[in-house]
Amino acid sequence: MNNPDYKRIEQAILFIEQQALGQPSLKEIAEHLDLSPYHFQRMFKRWAGVSPKRFLQYLTVENAKQMLRDSTSVLDTSLEVGLSGPGRLHDLFIKVEAVTPGEYKNLGKGLVIDYGFHSTPFGECLVATTRRGICFLGFVEDEIGREAGLKSLQAKWPDASLQENQQMACSEINRIFSPAPHAGEGPIKLLLHGTNFQLKVWEALLRVPGGAVTSYSALSDAVGHPGASRAVGNAVGKNPIAYLIPCHRVLRASGDIGGYRWGTPRKRAILALEAAHHQTRW
Repeated sequence: MNNPDYKRIEQAILFIEQQALGQPSLKEIAEHLDLSPYHFQRMFKRWAGVSPKRFLQYLTVENAKQMLRDSTSVLDTSLEVGLSGPGRLHDLFIKVEAVTPGEYKNLGKGLVIDYGFHSTPFGECLVATTRRGICFLGFVEDEIGREAGLKSLQAKWPDASLQENQQMACSEINRIFSPAPHAGEGPIKLLLHGTNFQLKVWEALLRVPGGAVTSYSALSDAVGHPGASRAVGNAVGKNPIAYLIPCHRVLRASGDIGGYRWGTPRKRAILALEAAHHQTRW
């Protein structure tokens, strides 16, 4: 799934953020990327499946605020009924398995982890799997980013045995980022390594539907720790499974995009694409 367009999309989003008050036109954005409006429109539609105009409206703060207002009860409702809501990822269903206390103490001793790098619609990813499921998924930028990604994986599972497996990486990434679930596939299984509080936060994130967002305070209420927004934010920031555990769907209560471990332009791109596709779907 090679998608060279993403770097141009990221440049466009950075330009839009810098020029937000002026609401740059299609022509202005295209010129910033050294492209004609025609070629930019075609590239964008090929990447996003929607027009730049439709996509860009989902990048605004006002839209984020409206999403938060509309999503106020989404998390509570999904927790009550046990559903994660609409969205392609959850059409597949994600099954979480936590490590045992003994495994947690051993930090992966005796565990074999396959890893590999592969392109996605939002840049290159490092994915790592065990026989029990995906244990790491993170975005990388370049060779330095690859090294940093591997160090993060090794820090998470310091006593595990790592082996490169590009065939696995290609298969898993294509499955995760495919526009539609493949018939006959079982659930995506995740193997999570974290404190009880972190696991609660990550499991709550899985219940925020595609096309919706939540706030840190709403998430702290959902995990039974009202007022623990800072602790929730720390747990969100330590999420080891990008995209599948959707930490990108957490915004500040003001509607501000907030931080993101893999960069705010990528967070905006994922959120805007999810919102645009959700509106198209329904």
